[in-house]
Amino acid sequence: MFQLKSKSKRLIAIFDGLDKASQQSLLDFAEFLQTKTADANGAELARIQEPNLIPAKEGESVILALKRLSASYPMLDKSKLLNDTSVLVTEHTLQGRDRDEVIAELDVVFKQHYQNYVDEGTKE
Repeated sequence: MFQLKSKSKRLIAIFDGLDKASQQSLLDFAEFLQTKTADANGAELARIQEPNLIPAKEGESVILALKRLSASYPMLDKSKLLNDTSVLVTEHTLQGRDRDEVIAELDVVFKQHYQNYVDEGTKE
């Protein structure tokens, strides 16, 4: 009879205890780790992840848009996005820049970073 190892059981228990968004984040992270795993020949697996575009909700705030875009593009390095996104959030929060304008620009920033990710992943 098939028996799960204790680590597998623990991972399933953790997964089952999460809400749907957190479960998706955990899966995205596992897939990210998988792409970084070396194959049997020692070569890194070259797999470009597709974004899982989450639609915006009506009246969405800038912060919720940022969270939505981060969840839509889990493969992107958030530290590389930090400067661009923080400038836009600051402009909205401290300078009163229009919410819809900032959200549209955040969308462009994520798309540009995704294109950079694709370009880097296809260089060989």
